Amino acid sequence: MTQSQSRPRTPANWHPAGQEREGLWILTRLRDFVDDIANTSPARLALTVFAAVCLVFTLLLSLPVSSAAGTVTPVHQAMFTAVSAVCVTGLTVVSTAVHWSFFGQLVILIGIFIGGLGTLTLASLLALMVGKRLGVRGKIIAAESMNNAGRLGEVGTLLRIVITTSVVIEGILALALIPRFLTLGEPFWQAVWHGIFYAISSFNNAGFTPHSDGIVPYETDLWILVPLMLGVFLGSLGFPVVMVLQQNGLNWKKWNLHTKLTIQVSFILLAAGTVLWALMEWDNLRTIGTMDLGDKVTHALFASVMMRSGGFNLVDQNQMESTTMLLTDALMFAGGGSASTAGGIKVTTIAVMFLAIVAEGRGDTDVKAYGRTIPQGTMRVAISVIVAGATLVSVSAFFLLHVSGASLDRVLFETISAFATCGLSTNLSAEVPPSGVYVLTALMFAGRVGTVTLAAALALRQRSQLYHYPEERPIIG
Repeated sequence: MTQSQSRPRTPANWHPAGQEREGLWILTRLRDFVDDIANTSPARLALTVFAAVCLVFTLLLSLPVSSAAGTVTPVHQAMFTAVSAVCVTGLTVVSTAVHWSFFGQLVILIGIFIGGLGTLTLASLLALMVGKRLGVRGKIIAAESMNNAGRLGEVGTLLRIVITTSVVIEGILALALIPRFLTLGEPFWQAVWHGIFYAISSFNNAGFTPHSDGIVPYETDLWILVPLMLGVFLGSLGFPVVMVLQQNGLNWKKWNLHTKLTIQVSFILLAAGTVLWALMEWDNLRTIGTMDLGDKVTHALFASVMMRSGGFNLVDQNQMESTTMLLTDALMFAGGGSASTAGGIKVTTIAVMFLAIVAEGRGDTDVKAYGRTIPQGTMRVAISVIVAGATLVSVSAFFLLHVSGASLDRVLFETISAFATCGLSTNLSAEVPPSGVYVLTALMFAGRVGTVTLAAALALRQRSQLYHYPEERPIIG
């Protein structure tokens, strides 16, 4: 037997064990890092994931291929647009239709879809993809983001339902819009693109439009306006509410408290916004004053839907009455439902605080609604969210007033729109210097992840105390 015959043969794809371990070292460390954060501080993981996603989309939009002119987009403009898309806001510093190429618009649309899933959903998905598992604390946070819509073992299923629900609703909206764009004379693939873009943008409450003049040319076209309103309203209810509606339909008795409060307050704000907006703008010749009755009602209803986070507009926001701008500020700050694509402090926060005020006025010790008692911890979280939101808006408005020199009503409008990820604009975003752009960028990011992450972190933050200090009541009021 020769020496070559006696030597064992080595497989062609064999690698030393050390090299294999070295190649997997980075993935192993990444998995351990994600697992550790997911199980100890899911809120921090949510913040990290959203920041990383915004950074990736900023880099993509900075590329020459993303701009229609084939040039590099300045960092402050690319970052603002990326954060606006991922945070489903809709504010812009450059025209979406004019400045960005098809690739750039596609990047924006993907950012809207990903961002619409929500911070806690994205964090849970990352933990599942990288670590293949969620710890008990991570599952509790994921279930909390879905309003405990299922048992802890069903978190993966809940996340799949969220994604499937988004795709199905957006698909139905696109199928409703595409035929209309075709009948208006658009080429087939352009009509398909516009239908898909508006479907994703509306359901995710983003407010981005692929047309240079937005949806103003369709201000009397109900075939386009109605799907947009339905998409925005459904998106603003939140995935937990949509899932309850899927399971129980319109059977009010089977709805949980969160669903009842969300739908009730949403319809109250929708009706109040429609009536008040119509009354304030009815005779305004710069907006709807010259229109007939039907168009005025349509504009009022459309404005009321969009003010709470939709971001689409049919009239110039600068031409509205000052009272209307103040009404819009209030509704933008209120926002939509929890765990939804809408922003703001959320309608359940408003409901809890209103019920607390009613209980205090009646002298009740418990805050009750529909045969249920709302825990004291929930009210503390609601107060924290409101105070945090008001503080963010106040500080940001102060800086914008300093750097822009604009009037207070325009600055406050733009600031609340950024915080509430609404997207309605007085065009101040495009007028402020880069420093102001960065302030609004930070505010959009904080508005999308700040209050939600704060609420999630506080919801499970409890410490056992071995002693209590003596009680003493300060004078209130």
